[in-house]
Amino acid sequence: MKIVTAVAIAALFLVGCAKKNQTPEAIRQGVIRDISKSFKMDSMDVVVDSVSFRDKEADATVTFNLKGGQPGQGMSMKYVMEQHSDGDWYIKSRASMAGTEGAGGGTGSMPAGHPDMNGGSDGALPPGHPTTGQSQ
Repeated sequence: MKIVTAVAIAALFLVGCAKKNQTPEAIRQGVIRDISKSFKMDSMDVVVDSVSFRDKEADATVTFNLKGGQPGQGMSMKYVMEQHSDGDWYIKSRASMAGTEGAGGGTGSMPAGHPDMNGGSDGALPPGHPTTGQSQ
């Protein structure tokens, strides 16, 4: 009878562990594992800014920054993550991409004073900006 009780407790523990894997750190590890298949991640800091879990899926916003780099100079990505039967999280899809604060304010806009890239305005460059063919 003690063996049956021990097995039942162990089974409940394992089921509970799968739910406990719904943490930002588990998402971070999944992103690093999947991204490192294509990119060298040794020089990157990876931070899960936010995550919302929905059963076996999660929406996560993740910021990548160079190690030792200035905060806010990285790139933010939105991922839809999927939890597989092994309990680990895997990237299902990338929802969008944007720079973070300090790299265009995260809105996709150019920094203040940058000329219009769509040919609008008068096309004038800011003072001191070299023109095509000039060296600095």
